[in-house]
Amino acid sequence: MTNDAGVIYEVSLEIEQEVAAEFDAWLAGHIDDMLTTPGFLMARTFTLENSVDGSACRVTHFHIESEADLERYLAGPAAAMRQAATDRFGDKFTASRRILHAAPSSGEASAPVEQCLNCKSPLAGQYCANCGQRARTRLISLWELTTDAFGDLFELDSRLWRTLIPLFARPGILTRDYLEGRRARFMPPFRTYLVLSIIFFLVAFFDPKKDLQILFEPEDMESAAVTDTETGLESADVAREELQELDEAGVALDEEQRNKLEEAEQGLSVNLSEGTADTRCDLDDLETSQIPQWLAKRLTRERLQKVCEKVTANDGRDFINKMLDNIPAALFFLLPLMALILKILYPLSKRYYVEHLLFVVHFHAFFFLVLTLQILFARSGALISIPEGAVTTTIVAISMYIPVYLYKAMRRVYGQGHLLTTLKYLMLAMAYAIGFSLVLLVATLIAAFSI
Repeated sequence: MTNDAGVIYEVSLEIEQEVAAEFDAWLAGHIDDMLTTPGFLMARTFTLENSVDGSACRVTHFHIESEADLERYLAGPAAAMRQAATDRFGDKFTASRRILHAAPSSGEASAPVEQCLNCKSPLAGQYCANCGQRARTRLISLWELTTDAFGDLFELDSRLWRTLIPLFARPGILTRDYLEGRRARFMPPFRTYLVLSIIFFLVAFFDPKKDLQILFEPEDMESAAVTDTETGLESADVAREELQELDEAGVALDEEQRNKLEEAEQGLSVNLSEGTADTRCDLDDLETSQIPQWLAKRLTRERLQKVCEKVTANDGRDFINKMLDNIPAALFFLLPLMALILKILYPLSKRYYVEHLLFVVHFHAFFFLVLTLQILFARSGALISIPEGAVTTTIVAISMYIPVYLYKAMRRVYGQGHLLTTLKYLMLAMAYAIGFSLVLLVATLIAAFSI
């Protein structure tokens, strides 16, 4: 008979040293008695190192033919066997028991263990205990792909809505809950920030007629020409009125000024941006003596001349587009700066820097959410004929909610009184104004030198 029985009944023993020798002698006879039980095949006893308190440790493995044989033993003679040990040694020993399943020998065929397709861990159920992926191998349907992509958007109980609603309506609650350990129900803070910032820039700077021109019919050239003519006539009317008002007021104009107004009166357009880049970028009078030497080496007159020509080319549109592309990165760099300001403002709060950073991340996420809602409301208002005054009033009211939100969030997260919170709020607002100006300046310089 081999040791490869289907079930192993393990008994772990801790015996006081004063009775250890006597217990070992008794245990040998006890094992012989247990092996007379139907289904018990063999037993092996292992001597382990003494426990921390010096007790002798023994482990006995009883190899049993089947679980049914073990269940019959536990339901029948097991109680009498245990009682015999207690009657002999009392509380001089302790015993614990568990059931093991012996591994089959290499010569026997064994059923293959199903593995997780994602992390290759053994599966014991419908989901992987290691990575959480569902244990299924069939092909994914189109509906499953769709629900995976948009499930959180349309499920009212999803983490997306459980995050956005308190983010907008309950200032500071997400930060406080996260710091107190209530995190699983909400989207992670940085993921929330990134998602809302991406949505904002898509909504703010995506123009369907410009970015998807192929889907729209070209404008009627004749109507465009009529529009240009009407614009020229309006300009002529304005110029005529200006000349009349100046003459009535007795204002004397030099010959060049009067000629320009008369040309406009005759319907001629005046290009206010006439001239080449060279005439608009005259840097002959630029003084560099007051600039630090390390900066003057980089801002040479020739380099600045080229930068100026690139910025003013195409009426500055390329420069503006480049600057707008840099704003998301600039705002991202504003996060650690504002977290440092909060760390300085709350030196006794015993909060780590990353906790202040978490507060700023949630506030900026809220800021992007508000701006997105304002833009969508303004555009939808024009589509559904909401009065312009009502749209403007609503947008202004929502804008006023932003500073109120920041104050309430500071009160809820940091828990200080109105006076201290107001003072620190004013300092934080000033820091935001300075910090935003700095990052905007950096974004502008990078845009100017990279186009």
